[in-house]
Amino acid sequence: MSLIPNGTLRIVDGIKRIYYDGYWIKAYDLPPDTLYTKKVLIQALTRRLFNHVEHGINIPGKRLSEARNAYEEEQVPARKRVKGAMLAGALFNRATDIFTKVVELQEQGVEIRDDNALMQECGNCLQEALNLGRMVLHRSGDEGIDELWGEPFRAFSVPVDAFYESRYIKIAETLRDIDRISDVMVGTFTNDALFVGVAPLIRRFTDEAKNKCETLRTDENIFDVWAGFVVAAEQLGAYAPQTPLLPDVAVMRHASDGIRLIKQGRALITYLSRARVTMPRSTKDYLDRCAEYAARYQIEVPEAAVAAA
Repeated sequence: MSLIPNGTLRIVDGIKRIYYDGYWIKAYDLPPDTLYTKKVLIQALTRRLFNHVEHGINIPGKRLSEARNAYEEEQVPARKRVKGAMLAGALFNRATDIFTKVVELQEQGVEIRDDNALMQECGNCLQEALNLGRMVLHRSGDEGIDELWGEPFRAFSVPVDAFYESRYIKIAETLRDIDRISDVMVGTFTNDALFVGVAPLIRRFTDEAKNKCETLRTDENIFDVWAGFVVAAEQLGAYAPQTPLLPDVAVMRHASDGIRLIKQGRALITYLSRARVTMPRSTKDYLDRCAEYAARYQIEVPEAAVAAA
């Protein structure tokens, strides 16, 4: 167990970093704890949310009543789930609309107390959207990302420093799962004769993904960070298995299954890195597929990779 307390700040290789759960994460200065800060933060979190969830649910807040009626009147379960997701989107946008107007009023000298009806309505919209968020899927279609739905409500309801502390904790959890996936991928293909040389590409991609995960889009280094991440992903995606000149059907199937598994792992790490929250069900399913692949092709997996899974 580490003796370093969570929240410890330190300069590492010239970069300010903060320690959480085994990771030194790039740290950023906190903005002032004001309504304006919260407005900007909630707007950013709302855009981020819609960037990672299924298409078609970014419904304008002004259509909230229509979205609610459509959801309440729907009887078919599959369609009701989708309409519930659309209602959640409308609620989030309504909350953002309200918060924006509240801040604009304050900028004009109008005092808005926490018990103001508009503030209460904003909180109610976020809370209802959070409850409906369980119906919403990630764009991969594999699972939802409940953490993203809770972030705007948390930003609304807690001090700014407490919100950012929770973000660092979630980033540490995400980095841990990226490392787990990478370790299992490398372990799965290390002793696979068809995939000699793929392990360094996986490791490089993982390092770039972790760098992307901890770097904000506003960071001055984002251009290098994003370019490095994309190039590493492209290089891993371009890898070709080392098959004989005239492979038989079994070898071709083996190569095809391996490439598919690598691309699935690359996609999952990409999702995690960009969303900066864990996807436990998708991660478990992928690690299970790695184990099934190794068993099918009788590949000896190092103990460290087995333990990581």
